[in-house]
Amino acid sequence: MRQLPLTSPASHAVFRRILSHGPTGRVDIARATGLSQAAVTKAVTPLLDAGFVVAGEAAAQAVGRPISPLSVAAGRAHVIGVKVTSDHTYGVLTGLDARIVARAERALSSSNVTEVVAAVTAVVDELRDSSPTPVEGVGVAVSGDVDRIGGVVRDSPLLRWHDIALADLIENATGLAAEVENDVRALTVTEQMFGAGRNATSFALVTIGAGIGCGLSFGETILTGAHGVSGELGHIPLADDDTLCSCGRTGCVEAVASTDAVLSRIRAGHDDENLTSADAFRLAHAEDPIARSAFERAGEVIGSALATLANLFGPELIVISGENVTEYGLYERCVRDAFARHAFGAAQNCEIVLRPHVFDDWARGAATCVIESIARGRST
Repeated sequence: MRQLPLTSPASHAVFRRILSHGPTGRVDIARATGLSQAAVTKAVTPLLDAGFVVAGEAAAQAVGRPISPLSVAAGRAHVIGVKVTSDHTYGVLTGLDARIVARAERALSSSNVTEVVAAVTAVVDELRDSSPTPVEGVGVAVSGDVDRIGGVVRDSPLLRWHDIALADLIENATGLAAEVENDVRALTVTEQMFGAGRNATSFALVTIGAGIGCGLSFGETILTGAHGVSGELGHIPLADDDTLCSCGRTGCVEAVASTDAVLSRIRAGHDDENLTSADAFRLAHAEDPIARSAFERAGEVIGSALATLANLFGPELIVISGENVTEYGLYERCVRDAFARHAFGAAQNCEIVLRPHVFDDWARGAATCVIESIARGRST
């Protein structure tokens, strides 16, 4: 049973605002939520009494903050997030501010559901033992088509899963309330609540790595689509050839711009199947023409995809993230040139920013989904 005294829509709205924008004053909370200052005070009082929110100098972080600003006591409760890949489970323990305080991981010999659940359970047990407070819940992030409300992984090509009721399996194994979410959408929730999208009315998160993913945020809503599929930027047919994608179709952005696609093109050009990603980066930095061509081709297609995204949805901001964003300089010029050519009118004003991340950040996204559910009043 969750500890937080959140009993009304007003208390949830106030708590979420303090989470994402604290330290903040009651006037600012009232303005942002549309509540009266009296309603804000009524909503926040139980949280103050229970120690989940602190006020005054204890919450102040800088000169110029409002009098008696309110801030979440991040260490008052903890959650766990786990990212599942085809060969690993990465877990983190975080406070209510989604800052990582402990890590754990387990290798997988296969993506068999039973083995994955056992590995997730082992990670959860290790992190729960290290938590200074009772754990409020566990979030699990996986790639693919995920029904977060039902807790079902409907289709994950990476894991070869179909219609797996993962949340129920995790809850039965751990005894904790469980959330399951698509990994890119989980990262988008983190950026929405605690990151680059915190002050944006709309933004898109685009991940570049083994696949090309996209999460879309409008207001405080992450778009999921009527059928649970949205933001599949990697499978827009913008590539100008018949390169086969992992989805079985041709012409997808991912078929040209994913890490594997770029590496395959460089391997073929050098007739060397043993080249690694590190080799590909090294060759490109050394101005190898085959490697440079592969990255520039990827950049051209990514830039066109970002322009398509900006034209269709008109976000304030596009956040580019992923494990290989540290090498963004290899194709940034091509991305921005293609974006400028294809973005229509004022869509060119969409800001593009970088946010490199590692596997712990995927797990942190899963933890943030639990925090968000608590703040929104959803039970898991």
